Amino acid sequence: MNSRYSRRLFLLQLFFLAACGSRSLQGEGEELIIGTVSYSEGQQTLSQYDRLINYLGEKTGSLVRLEPAFNENKAIERIRNRSWSLVFAPPGLAAIAITQQQYRPLFTLEGVQNLRSILVVQENSPIRSLKDLANKTVALGQPGSATGFYLPIYNLYGLTLAEILLAPTPKTILSLVAEGKADAGALSQREFNFYKTQFPQIPFRVLYTDPHSVPLGSVLISPTIERNRQEFIRQILSEAASVLAQETGYVPTGSIPDYRYMISVVERVKSIFPYELQPGSAQLKPARLFKG
Repeated sequence: MNSRYSRRLFLLQLFFLAACGSRSLQGEGEELIIGTVSYSEGQQTLSQYDRLINYLGEKTGSLVRLEPAFNENKAIERIRNRSWSLVFAPPGLAAIAITQQQYRPLFTLEGVQNLRSILVVQENSPIRSLKDLANKTVALGQPGSATGFYLPIYNLYGLTLAEILLAPTPKTILSLVAEGKADAGALSQREFNFYKTQFPQIPFRVLYTDPHSVPLGSVLISPTIERNRQEFIRQILSEAASVLAQETGYVPTGSIPDYRYMISVVERVKSIFPYELQPGSAQLKPARLFKG
């Protein structure tokens, strides 16, 4: 092989490698799936992400689509399978995705500062403390919910409950308490303030408020995406028009939330409540909240 031919072959190889590197960086032609939790606002959620989907598709050359999950439990399945490329994750899901599936936080999400998890009962209930919930029925949210699942179980550690009802939405939790099917229910203070107006005939009382602020959610990116491409997508999102960020609720200039306490709660709950052994369960009877 003469030197001229060798040099030409070498240059062609360099060109091929550079082209492959560029495609890897931008992910042209690959699919990006955006995941989020949307209890029942299907069409509203689709409209909310329309412009962001078009923007990402144009900038990356990828097919971009939205895949809403109708509760946190369904979202956990998608995260465990690493099916979502980007996740607009509430705090409980963010803690799971970061620690258990190595998702990387890119941006913080807008939300309520100093959000709290609460347990509520009917106003005339004789229950006055957490200990009074022993051998009672409690309605919780789905695994993945910080305010409806992890924090209340953490706070109820040591009790044996007659039954745990796993409800698909915060409104359902309040409905179970209103109908007397649950003695108490767990949700966020914000959700309680919003949904209690839909039960005008039933006065409620806050039994317990968790003293810890729940961190804001985050936009996460999957570890299955090559690191240079992760950075490329982060840059695209940070440069997006402010209206796109506002519509989907992420803050390009915000600090990433501190999930250390939330992660410790998730790990503790996992050790005392093996919910992963009971996929799709609507109830657990009885529920012994002990470690080991």
